[in-house]
Amino acid sequence: MGFATKAGPIVHVVQHLRPGGLEVMALELARVQARSHPTLVVSLDGDLETTLECWPRLQAQRDQLIFMGKRPGVDPGLPLRLRSLFRRLGAIGVHTHHVGPLLYAGPAARLAGVGRRVHTEHDAWHLQDAKRRRIVRFALAAANPVLIADAPYVADAVAHALGRPPPRVILNGVDTERFSPGDRIAARRGLGLPDHGRIIGIAARLERVKGVDLAIDALASVPDALLAIAGSGSERENLQAQAASLGLAERVRFLGHVDDTVRLYRAIDLLCLPSRAEGLPLALLEAQSTGARVVAMRVGGVSAGVDPVTGVLVDPEPPGALARALRASTGETIAASPRTFVERTASLDAMASAYTGLMLGATP
Repeated sequence: MGFATKAGPIVHVVQHLRPGGLEVMALELARVQARSHPTLVVSLDGDLETTLECWPRLQAQRDQLIFMGKRPGVDPGLPLRLRSLFRRLGAIGVHTHHVGPLLYAGPAARLAGVGRRVHTEHDAWHLQDAKRRRIVRFALAAANPVLIADAPYVADAVAHALGRPPPRVILNGVDTERFSPGDRIAARRGLGLPDHGRIIGIAARLERVKGVDLAIDALASVPDALLAIAGSGSERENLQAQAASLGLAERVRFLGHVDDTVRLYRAIDLLCLPSRAEGLPLALLEAQSTGARVVAMRVGGVSAGVDPVTGVLVDPEPPGALARALRASTGETIAASPRTFVERTASLDAMASAYTGLMLGATP
């Protein structure tokens, strides 16, 4: 890989490299860390060429990527392959993201003699399942990493679910230089959206947990607004049918996967995050960094990522609360910008500095 250094690289391990908040966070963290120290990203699933075809943005970091080609289901040989990889690389630290990488790569890093091991929990809702809790407890005991949560809520939920002290919190961060305000009309034209009028945006996988169906229902009570949905997933056909059945087909635009999310956030007036469960989504921070306000469900770690001055948090109940919040937010103008909040609390550089300090500091 061209990283033959005396200290060895920092290695991030993810389950796969498909578009998603966790994956973007790991890639962005690796990109910034690589400015000062060799850093790689290992994907358990997939292969390089297929992944690049599906997610072109990875071309810019292809030299940082390694794919393990995990076999379907349980792959008992994968920890040994990872141990060999970490030894061959001379990895100084291994950072796992979510339960699969923790289970396979965490113990492998310990067996390989990697002294600095970090694991980040990006959400806690999966720990509601008793089997998942047992797996995570086992993997944490086997890997013995420094445990990090990406939001205060996640830290508290992990502590409660696993019966251990709350982990340290390192908030997700975004590149505020890249995610900056820009020409709204140019951004809208680039996405095929109308130059004028109120546009509510969603950036999410089209799966039930993301609650896009709730936003479509709410749109029926928000006159003269258009809903622009960026993302792909198994629920797309159902969501299109839902919009048509409500007479909203002309006001709901399915944009598919949008690689240039900066353009999306510049194009919209408001980001809606209607998720049923979340950690601390990057989309919230990215949109606010470009100047877009947010209306978000008060679930998981979301409240830590919403500007209290310009943003609105909505309780999942009672019914109609999301519609009322969207209607009120699209009808008012606020002079303050949520970008100030992101610059102060959730910069990419601050996140990278905290994680790099763990990797290059004392051995845990």
